[in-house]
Amino acid sequence: MPSSQVPLSQRPPLSLLSVLHERVNEWYGKAGRTHLPWREPDCSPWGVFLSEVMSQQTPLARVEPAWREWMERWPTPADLAAAPPGDAVRAWGRLGYPRRALRLHEAATVMVARHGGEVPCTPEELLALPGVGAYTAAAVSCFAFGIPEVVVDTNVRRVLARTLEGKAFPNPTLNRAETLLAAESMPAERDTANTWNVAVMELGALVCVARGPRCDDCPVADLCAWNVSGRPAYDGPPRRGQAWHGTDRQVRGELLRRLREAHDAVPFATLEDSADDRAQVMRCLDSLVADGLVEPLSRRRFRLPA
Repeated sequence: MPSSQVPLSQRPPLSLLSVLHERVNEWYGKAGRTHLPWREPDCSPWGVFLSEVMSQQTPLARVEPAWREWMERWPTPADLAAAPPGDAVRAWGRLGYPRRALRLHEAATVMVARHGGEVPCTPEELLALPGVGAYTAAAVSCFAFGIPEVVVDTNVRRVLARTLEGKAFPNPTLNRAETLLAAESMPAERDTANTWNVAVMELGALVCVARGPRCDDCPVADLCAWNVSGRPAYDGPPRRGQAWHGTDRQVRGELLRRLREAHDAVPFATLEDSADDRAQVMRCLDSLVADGLVEPLSRRRFRLPA
């Protein structure tokens, strides 16, 4: 990202960035979760791709066992593409947002058809895959192929908002100013930039967390604009948490759980008490069918997609 695209007033001082890069990268080498299997040097690009899709809005502690099961069962894109999509949905388990399982299956199919069964390396090719957005494309390019793209997730946004802007939290949604700030904050040297991408993300996940940040354990607490200014309270747009109990998301999850455990088509009678409100069950079941996660059959029977 050319510096000319970022207003001078918004550019972090190079001297500050140099210290941030050095300290955060050093901290990651000592305290980061480098043992995670998709961070091992010999992990395949497919393993990295799978981890990035699985870890979206899902804690890594829940991702790791599922990732290991998938990699054992489908170690290449071709292996997954050859399986029925319903197998992917069933194997997804309780990771949440199960449409990701279908998108993974679709992406594997495209990799086989267009890329010789390999994960493409450029952001442009990755963005053309089903279910892949800007974050995933940048992360896979960086972590699987060593291309230092700007990787911006919620953790990165929070660390940069606090350290460089002095704000408790970033805006509710990613905007152009944050994207430019992340680009301007990247190290110039390739290997340093690739380490920074994972290190600053890890700092946000383990130390600079949303609730109860562990500033005493932060390697850059003395440089953090928010910490130095006394940790002023957030005064931006309302930040709303996601409800769960009684929501359509909960009911959809319960419907899929029953279908996964059945391993065969089930009658609607087996599903209709998934919530107290029968109309809600019908609505959620219809939405699962529309999303391709459930296949309707004759005699009001349902199954995972074959």
